[in-house]
Amino acid sequence: MKKPPRGSEHLLEQIKLIAEGLAETFAPFCEVVVHDLKDTDHSIQAIHNNLSGRQPGDPTTELGLARIADQEYPQIIANYANRFSDGRQAKSTSIGIKGEDGQYVAALCLNVDLTLFQSLQSAMAQFTSVEAKVNESLDPGSADSIRERIDQFAARLASSPRALKAPERRQLLQELKEAGYLDIRKSMEVVAQHLGVSRAAAYSYIK
Repeated sequence: MKKPPRGSEHLLEQIKLIAEGLAETFAPFCEVVVHDLKDTDHSIQAIHNNLSGRQPGDPTTELGLARIADQEYPQIIANYANRFSDGRQAKSTSIGIKGEDGQYVAALCLNVDLTLFQSLQSAMAQFTSVEAKVNESLDPGSADSIRERIDQFAARLASSPRALKAPERRQLLQELKEAGYLDIRKSMEVVAQHLGVSRAAAYSYIK
């Protein structure tokens, strides 16, 4: 029967499992790499969702060398700007792993390809941009003010409009009535919709 690996070897095997799980979760946008810092010339032990073109057996990066040279080097460096060899922008996180003696023995690195997200961001910005040439609203004139008043009431109770209880809804409707909001055309439709109840239920709260 084969004996299980011990010490740093066992630790490295566990890191590989973590890397595999992370890679499956964030595929295909995130490259996950496991480095063995005890062998800097061939440090890459596993690479998932390969975005950088590197291979197992390739050497460590400057970060790996920095950790080996300085055991006080930060264990976690998160969300730093990086770049793949072909110029694509990346966001990286590097986690240094220390053994029982406090020395760096491995590293777990995540590299996110920002290209797709930047394209989506640009497309969404273009899609949501508007040109204010026409003064028109698709909502009744005072609907927003009714919703705002309901939101303010719910906030005072540390709640949300749809989470208000029946007594609280009655109090809300009374305040809206006294403030004149229920005199606005189709006001009860707006109230019912914002509270997530039927119009009949909304009317019952003011009886």
